Amino acid sequence: KVVLDIPRMGCVNIHASLLPRWRGAAPIQRAILAGDAETGITIMQMDAGLDTGDMLLKRTCPIDAQDTAQTLHDKLAPLGAEAIVAALRLLEQGQLTPEPQDGSLATYAAKLTKEEARINWAGDAGHIARAVRAYNPFPVAYTVMDEAPIKILQASALDDAAGRPGEVLKVEKNGITVACGKGALRLEVLQRPNAKAMPAGQFVQGFAMQPGSQLT
Repeated sequence: KVVLDIPRMGCVNIHASLLPRWRGAAPIQRAILAGDAETGITIMQMDAGLDTGDMLLKRTCPIDAQDTAQTLHDKLAPLGAEAIVAALRLLEQGQLTPEPQDGSLATYAAKLTKEEARINWAGDAGHIARAVRAYNPFPVAYTVMDEAPIKILQASALDDAAGRPGEVLKVEKNGITVACGKGALRLEVLQRPNAKAMPAGQFVQGFAMQPGSQLT
């Protein structure tokens, strides 16, 4: 707090969410993972808490169905740049009214870990598809087949499926269909260790994946 009190107008921060939703280290990824329809930028007055300071200015941004953490970051970056310049000017002119956050509405955007990026095939296909987008480009969603890790960089959820979770149901040029606890996931872009990412049709040419194969 001693440091925060040094500047004449305090310290301000660009936060990549609509506070108080997604305070913390990974707001972009957590918003995608949760299925939020929109996110944005909050210019906030810093205090001693974790993203708990008064809000000064906000800009909203829709989250598209195909957005990854990278593409959403790239949308928010210029929005944040514009917002901080505007906020600094208005703050100096005394035209911003600090708005306290409603702590009862707060959610926490925990730091990302590589462990959480391993796909749980018993889950819902829609949630897994969001995880693939949220963890791209880091830490990248992955699964394992015959002890070999396979990164999944692009996938789509499908409604119907009949198979045990993690079972490969179809292998086609446009995707590899895998059963989930609810629905199925079509794997569209995959990557093996020490290899480049490639579309499913090319991936299976060099990797023995076929209907009945089991992913864990």
